[in-house]
Order: sequence, then C-alpha cells, then structure tokens
Amino acid sequence: MKEVMIPSGSIAVEANYKEQVIPDYKGNPLIEALPNLLSPHEVIEKIAVYPEYHKSERQVEGYYRIHMIDRLFQVFQPLPMNLELERKISRALRQGYISRNPFDSKLAQGFYKDYYRKDSIGLVNKGGFYPSSLGFTLIGISGLGKTSSLEHILNMYPQVIIHSEYRGIPFSVYQVVWAKLECPYDGSIKGLLYEFFSEIDRLLGSNYYQKVMKTKATADAMMTMMNQVVRNCSLGILIIDEIQHLNMAKSGGSEKMLNFFVNLVNNVGVPVILVGTPKALRVLQGDFRQARRGSGSGGDMICDRLQKDDVWDLLVDSIWHYQWTRKEIPLTDEISNALYEETQGVPDLLKKVYAIAQAYAISIGKEEITPQIIKKVAKENLKLVQPMLTALKTNNMREIAKYDDICMAGVDFNDFLTRTKESINLDLRAKEIKKRQDKIKQKSFMEEKKEALLKLAALGVDVKKAEKIIDAMVSKNQDLGIDDMVKGVIEQLRDGEVGGIGEKEIGKIEESESGRNAVNLLDIRTVVEEGKKDNKSAYEAIKESGYIISFEDDIFAKEVI
Repeated sequence: MKEVMIPSGSIAVEANYKEQVIPDYKGNPLIEALPNLLSPHEVIEKIAVYPEYHKSERQVEGYYRIHMIDRLFQVFQPLPMNLELERKISRALRQGYISRNPFDSKLAQGFYKDYYRKDSIGLVNKGGFYPSSLGFTLIGISGLGKTSSLEHILNMYPQVIIHSEYRGIPFSVYQVVWAKLECPYDGSIKGLLYEFFSEIDRLLGSNYYQKVMKTKATADAMMTMMNQVVRNCSLGILIIDEIQHLNMAKSGGSEKMLNFFVNLVNNVGVPVILVGTPKALRVLQGDFRQARRGSGSGGDMICDRLQKDDVWDLLVDSIWHYQWTRKEIPLTDEISNALYEETQGVPDLLKKVYAIAQAYAISIGKEEITPQIIKKVAKENLKLVQPMLTALKTNNMREIAKYDDICMAGVDFNDFLTRTKESINLDLRAKEIKKRQDKIKQKSFMEEKKEALLKLAALGVDVKKAEKIIDAMVSKNQDLGIDDMVKGVIEQLRDGEVGGIGEKEIGKIEESESGRNAVNLLDIRTVVEEGKKDNKSAYEAIKESGYIISFEDDIFAKEVI
C-alpha cells in the first residue's frame, strides 16, 4: 500500500480494493480496502515478535548482558486468546461496515437524522437502522496482556485509508479503520468525548477539539456531533480501554456512559469493544448487558490467568530461549513449576521474574538460573503483589475477592461464546502455535548449521561427513551453537568415532588449525575468555595455562634458597 501524509495529520495509505470471497462483503469499498482475511498461521506470523538473539552474547561482560535482558520484554508469543481476539476484531470490523456501505441510502438518512435531532441521545432505534455487529467486551485480569494484544492485532490494519475513486465513481473519503481511547479515570462522558475529538484531529488534521472547546458544547451536543464525525470518517471500530474506571463515575455517570456506547452501536452501527479488568464486571452485568442482548450478541471474552497446561508451557518455552547467563540451563519441569508457583500464570509477572532472575544470577557471579534463584527474586522483588499471589496460590476466594483486578468470582463463564462448543479447541490452537514456533527455531538452527559447515569446509573437512556428525550430535542435544558444532566434529574426527576418516584428512585439519588458530589459543586474551566460560578469574585462568609461576616453583627462587 502506498503511504500518504495527511496535512497536519497522520500517515495514511491509499485504498487498494480486493476481490471478496464472502458475498456480504462484495461491493463495499470500506471492506474491500481492508487487508485480506488471514488464516491462523498467517495471524501468528504477523503478530509474533521474536527479537534477535545470539548465543555469543552470553560471553560479553556482565554489565552489558544486564542491559540485554530488557530485550526479553519485546517478545510477543501469540496464545490462543490472541487468535480468538483477532478473529472477533476481524468479524466485528467487517460486519460493522455492512450496514454502512457509503453507496447505500441509509448512510445519508443517518446524517439527516442526527443533523436535525434536538433531543438528547436515546437508546431507541427509530430510523429503522439495524447494525449487523455489536462488538464485544474483553475482560481479563491485570497483567494478562490485553492492551499489548490489542496493539499487535490493530497494527495489522492501516489506521487511516484514503479513497479517491471506486469502480470509476468519484469517492473522496478518509476512512478511519480503528480508534482506541482510554476511559477517563473519573468515568466522565465529557472526558471521553474530548479524547475522541482529539484523536480524530491527530489522525485527520481536523479541528473538532477546538470547536467543541470554543463553543463550550454540552455532553449531549457533543454526542450528536460525535455521531456525525463517526459517519463522516467511516470509523470501523472503536476500542475503549480501562473501562473499570466507570466504577469511579459519579452517581448515574456509569449508566449514562454505557447508554452512550449503546447509542453508537444502535444508531450509528459502529462496533464498540470495551476492555477492562474484572473490576468492571459490576457495571457491565447490569442494565447495559440486557440492552446489548436485546440488540444481538457480539460474543464477549472473559479471560482468567493461565493454567498450568500446554499454553503455559508454550509461553515459558518462547522466552526461555533468551538467556544471557554464561551457563545455559535447559528448561526443566522443576523450573517451569517454580515460575508458575511464583507468578500464578500471569504473563507479565513471568517475564519480570525471569528477567530479574537472570540479572541476579549475573550480578552475584552464579551465572545460571535455578529454581532457588527464581523463588528468591520473586519474594524480594514482587513484594507489592505478594498478597494477591498468596491468595491465588491458596485459592482462598475470600482473599481473592479483596482484589478487584484479579477476582473472577461470580462470573458465569457459560454465558460467553468463547466458553461454548463454538470456540475452536484451545489445545489444538496451542499446538498450532507451538508448531509455528518450532519452525522458526528450526530455521535458525539451519542457518547456524550452514555457518558451521562453512567453517569446517575451510578447515578441509568433508562437508557430507561433517553434516552427518552434526545431525548425530543434534539428535542428542538440540541446543548447540556454531562453535559447539565445529568443535564436536573435529573432536570426533580426531577420536576416530566416525568411520571412513583417514589419517591424511585429520592431518589436514590439524595442519590448517595450527596455521589458523595455534597462536590464538596461546594468546593471553583467549586464555582469559575461555576461563570466563568456566567461571574462573583472569588470574586463575592464566595461572592454570602456565603463564604464572608460583614462587616455590621458580628455579631462581630455589637457587636463592
């Protein structure tokens, strides 16, 4: 897509219309301009983030490695929840546009109705406009990754699309695909409306915010104006984050805010996604829930902390690869259990505990991650959340109920579509994601193997024989680096563990090695670096190599004695 800079606005892309497979989506430029529908495999590839990592980084000084640990927080591992969320957003976005086809007369009727409306915004749909999608609600405990998941999924779509012509018909429109707002801390409608106009101004270079501030418009007037703006910019989907702030609204404020959201759905047809913690359930399970059910079902998502199952193993495995301690420790059940015990399945805490454990191991010179270190750093560095974690560990519902952001008590999970048989089996999705992740690792391994074979070929080793040895080594230990592969092949050739290797070939390797590496192996810098791998000080490494002679062993000292 060709990018265009909107004057005083953001970067947009020019519309590129795509043929639609689904009949309902055909002939609608707002839908045809969106990216193609993606399979689960393609979604994983789009939203997964695995930053670069090289095993050689474990050999640099500790004060460098502690900074490298922050790279761990860039990792984004798609989980079943993310795939379900992507599917719902994709459906809501397109279904919302069906009833708002710009070449349909209903759109003009909506403009007319709002322009001449003098009364306040109501909930009754008098104009015969029936939206085909109502959005949904995403509720999850703090630290689950709701906001980051939304950002990765929304970034798959251009936020603004510029239309100029559709099938030979002039069609000059700015299409705002999505807008994400944060519910004001005091739950006020005016605060949310101000934020909406400010966001539209940022995207399109308009001046709606100045207009409402200059005219000192009332909340009801701004609501009507918002309806007009939403239609004018063809807003595809509106996300309201942190809706638990509605609990802070003044008497009646939360009900009015929720009615306002219903108005957007019923009278404008914009799917609204409400995102928040379990604290928001008190408000959402009131009249608003019934109002939404009366108009249809958007399919809500209620997500609790991860259980100790395949999904948890997938998440731990995705970050365990990023290890900056000198000694690389394989992931064991004992370590995985320790991580779950100290984080109780909260993804955000998992990354923090793992990162702190690495930094601690490096700083004390231990240079390896153990269950004991994990427990120690969790106890010392997660003091503020220890009461919540203790409540979750003991499954004490009375204690859990004290913390609104983690309490899922009283939630009727059977009431939500994500918990019904219609949902795709989570275990199958976890396996699908795991398969994709293994494929990425396999690609990295093949690149390292190729580089190792090139180095061995430069030493005069037969490539086919070297590949055979490497494959045999990997079958026993899959966590091998380039240097491990090269050393392993040479050692096996010298020891005669592989048949068909003649003395002449070994001689070539030794001769090549002596010419290339003999001097380097005796270099004091090399001795010190090799000693670090075994947690030896520079003095110990140099002394063991024979460079430092003790006074008792010095021949001149003996003569003096």
